[in-house]
Formats: sequence, C-alpha cells, structure tokens
Amino acid sequence: MTATISSRTRGIVLRALALTVLALAATFLLDSYRNYQLAVVAAVFCATAGLTLLVGLTGQLSLGHAVLMACGGYGYALAAGFAVEVDLSGMLRFALGIVGAVVVAGAVGGLLGLAGARLRGPYLAGLTLALVIALPAFTSQVPGLGGDQGRNVPFEPVPDWLAPVLFSTEQWHAWIAILVAAVAVTPLAVLRSGRAGLRMRAVHGDEVAARLAGISPGRVKSHAFVAGALSAGLGGAVLAIVTQNVSPGGYDLAFSLLLLVAVVVGGLGSIGGAAVGSVLVVLLPWLIDTLTTSVGLPADVEQRLSGNLVVLVFGALLILVTVVWPGGLSHAFAGRLGSLSARLRRRSDQHVPQSLTER
Repeated sequence: MTATISSRTRGIVLRALALTVLALAATFLLDSYRNYQLAVVAAVFCATAGLTLLVGLTGQLSLGHAVLMACGGYGYALAAGFAVEVDLSGMLRFALGIVGAVVVAGAVGGLLGLAGARLRGPYLAGLTLALVIALPAFTSQVPGLGGDQGRNVPFEPVPDWLAPVLFSTEQWHAWIAILVAAVAVTPLAVLRSGRAGLRMRAVHGDEVAARLAGISPGRVKSHAFVAGALSAGLGGAVLAIVTQNVSPGGYDLAFSLLLLVAVVVGGLGSIGGAAVGSVLVVLLPWLIDTLTTSVGLPADVEQRLSGNLVVLVFGALLILVTVVWPGGLSHAFAGRLGSLSARLRRRSDQHVPQSLTER
C-alpha cells in the first residue's frame, strides 16, 4: 500500500513539475499584459484549488473564501513592509512576506476550521458571509491596514541574474505566481488522491459511518479548512505582489461568489476544474468588457452594463453547466476524451488482422 501511495504521489509531483515548466515557457510567448493576466489566473487558482477541496470533498460551504486571500495579502504586505524597514531586500524580503501570508491565512483558517467542525450547512456559510461583509470595517479599525485605501506592497523587480533572460517585470511576476501556485496546489492534489482525500469523502458521505470507521469528522473538516486557507493565502500574497496593493475592495462579496461559481462550473472536487474556473474568472470579464467596448454602445448603456453584464453571463453559465454537465466542465472534457479514446480503441481493434485475433 505504501509503495502504491508513493508512486501515485510521485506521478502527481512529476505532472505538476511538467505543467510548471510549460507555464514558465509560455510566458516567453505572451506580451506584458497577457503575462499580467496569467499571474492573476495563477493567484486565483491557488484560492479555487483550496475551495474546491473544501466544498467538493468535505461539503463545507464557504461564501467568504476571498477573506482568506485578503489575509494572505495583508500578511505579505505587513511582513514585506517590516523587511523594508530593517533593510532586507530581494529574496529575503520575498521569503519573509510569504511567511507572513502563510501565518496570517493559516491562523484565520484554523479558527474557521474549528468553527466548521461544529457548524454545518447554512450556519457555516453565514459565518463566512459575515466575515467578507465585515472585512472593510475591520481594516478601517485596525492600525496599519490602511482602511479603505488598503496598504501598498513593496515592488518586486526582476533580479539582476535573471534580467538578461526575462523581458519585462510582468513576466517575472508571472514566474513568481506560477511557482507559488505550484507550491500551493501540488500538496492539495496529493491530499486529494491519498488517505486524507478518502477521509474527506467519507465525512462528506456520512459522518456517522465515518465515526464508526474511526475517523474524526471535526478533525478532518478543520484540517481541510486550514489546507484551503494556506493555499488561498498564498494566492492573496501573489495578487498583492502583482497589483502592489492590498485593499478590502478587491476581496468583496462579489469576488467571493465568483470563486464559488468558478469551482462549481469547473467541477467540484477537481483540481483541473479549479484551473478552468480560474481562467474564466479572470478572462471572461475582460472579454465581455472588450466586446461591449468594440460594439460602440452609448455611454450610458455601457456604464449600466459595466459589472452587471458579467454577473449575468456568469449566472447563465452556471445554469447551463449545471443542467448540461452537472459534474462541471472538467468532467465534461474528461468524458469526451474518454469516449474519444474508446472509439479509437474500437477502430484499432477492427483493423487487427483476423489471423492475429485467432492466435
């Protein structure tokens, strides 16, 4: 059993490494703005990967997952700001900022995990909803968080030893986002495919049966919340680096709901579905704004559609996917690939010479 688990883990790590290398190489084919979008996608992917694990495997509904990203962003900003005050720069400042993001997001995730072990369904959803609504008031009362304007984040320039290789700061930020996303999401994929994932599914299926099997539902739920919080916190740190600012307005209720819609559309419990949902969250609003601008609508109509049309399209997409592909887009793609491979196998079997089949 140990050898099987280790081989499965090795396969996940190798696939993650290959995808990371491909993503890093893809940055050379993109311009500066596309690299910026890629970095934002990677940051959102950190949050959606943790959220799909939380909702899809343990059944805990979080409506305020953006708060955990905000915790990571503020943790990075505070730690990196302290590093600037003590004259730390470069990788030391970056490492200290990441540690700050992990500590703050992990602490808040641990507290939510303790609550999630005792609350179910709408009660947990209401608690997380209250957090995301209370975020602006909290930041305005705590000194050092900057209130509604937020807090600036130290700029991360391209290192001197990479300056001859990378052509822009946006590409360097995309590299940071991709590497951090790989570090954040790969452990979640390992958890999902291992014994921890089996325990989460058991708790989601029947808590009484899980207890009879020797599984503690409260412990499993709290661990899942902490794992999702750490990943979301790293995503918030990346987003703070890319935008050079962290403010409560960037982590409002609408953004939290978009994260939830992303994991549902992509496919609950699927890491690949979380990646698909992250791409939709970042690129779909940009595509809609580009189309409405190119059509040449009157200024008042364009202003009225701004923001509202995005919500309408996401709502329609959610209904469409729920009706046509209840498992999400990732399961639909996997089903198509499975049927295609089965069709190819049948065709290859039909072309096998009869003499070979008789043997």
